Amino acid sequence: MEKRKLSTKEKALSLNFRTDVYGSFAETGAGQEVANNFFRAGAASGSVAKTMSAYDMTISDAIYGKCKKYVSRERLTGMMDYEYHQLTTMLENKASETNFFALATTVETINFHRTNKAHGWIGFKFQLNPLSPPNKCIIHVHLNDLDPLLQQQAIGVLGVNLMYACINFDGAENMIPSLIDDILSTRVDIDMFSLRGPDFLDIDNRLNSLLLVKYGLNPMAMFDETGHVMQPSESLYKKDILVLRGRFKPPTKLDIDMLDHGLEHFVSTEGVDKNNVLKCCELTIDNLSNDGELNPKDFLDRADLLNSLGYKVMISNCQQHYKLENYLSKYVNGKLMTIVGVHNLTKLFDEQYYKHLSGGIVYALGHLFPKHVTMLVYPSLDEEGQFIKAKDAKIPAHLCHLFDHFLKTGKIVDIDSFNKERLSINSDYIMEMIKSGDTDWEKFVPESIKNDIKKKSLFTDKNHEEAAFH
Repeated sequence: MEKRKLSTKEKALSLNFRTDVYGSFAETGAGQEVANNFFRAGAASGSVAKTMSAYDMTISDAIYGKCKKYVSRERLTGMMDYEYHQLTTMLENKASETNFFALATTVETINFHRTNKAHGWIGFKFQLNPLSPPNKCIIHVHLNDLDPLLQQQAIGVLGVNLMYACINFDGAENMIPSLIDDILSTRVDIDMFSLRGPDFLDIDNRLNSLLLVKYGLNPMAMFDETGHVMQPSESLYKKDILVLRGRFKPPTKLDIDMLDHGLEHFVSTEGVDKNNVLKCCELTIDNLSNDGELNPKDFLDRADLLNSLGYKVMISNCQQHYKLENYLSKYVNGKLMTIVGVHNLTKLFDEQYYKHLSGGIVYALGHLFPKHVTMLVYPSLDEEGQFIKAKDAKIPAHLCHLFDHFLKTGKIVDIDSFNKERLSINSDYIMEMIKSGDTDWEKFVPESIKNDIKKKSLFTDKNHEEAAFH
């Protein structure tokens, strides 16, 4: 039987009644809403050692040290570390029987003129066993309410949910959706989640990123080449972004060529610095699903291979291209280029994909090509083995004027440099060979990918029998 969800008050009260949980609250930018939930629940003396709010920047710097941005992961970490150290130092006599914690928030709510983007960081540094090293859980949230009081209330509920889920941890599959208990999912977007510490050594935060997307807490999550979770709006800021969409099962020499030749074209564009380009491989959650189930092993295998090649990875629920560009455009103020093959370019002009939109394909294409976005087209081979480029795409006659407009204005551009021998590489065919034991697949993937697939027996039916997310 499914467990009843506890209200915010019930969660706070249950923690107040815990005789072994005790800590500090440090909150700036949105009142002291997390601590207030514990006070309003009653019996707060059981869990609250201290609350504070260093709103003045000079005072904040004096306590936590100077930082470049006050609503940032840097400031949040400083707040958590300082408060936790002070607490455990001053209450050393309680250490043998107490699980200490420090909850910190640093938030920017919407201003009077509605000209800023409301967002914040919430962090929780905590013990699960007395005298043990602490764990850390950090999230970044975008606040979608248009009333600062509602945004404060949302932060208060999120903070309680985060604390309760960490202290009563029963698996990431249960923890992630519980973060928005008592909050409508449309009110917040959580685009970064990180849980680390001695009690969570088996936690892979890339899977937590996948769960954020699966449960609709955010349209996209991303992580770097080492597998560490990135916060998109911070990581994409002032960067020029190059994105290749695909299944990458497995990553092939064709994928590498598309990125390499796409990068050559990108850096030749005026105003683009090669050292400022962020290269990403993007997977949609639909490409990770099989009969409605997500296989975490399959996801991590593909992510590991892409990371090993030095690429950052995005996971999104943006099945249509226009949704991805629309999402990224909220944070990218540099140039954004996406790479597609000719066959996928043709699908972009297929009206059946936009029947659900009141504005149809015109609406979608308008969001697909904002001012700073360009689509790079890698050539393909037709059934006769002839090269086909963007201009050769089969577009419905009544949409040709739109297509020609995008060609002439440079929104759709051919990649002229390419490796002819690799255009026929097909990942579905490679998968068939891997499963059948035909070793010819090895010549179609980079050497390091070949070695990893063989060493770990990746992409075989036996290898992917592990339990899937449901």
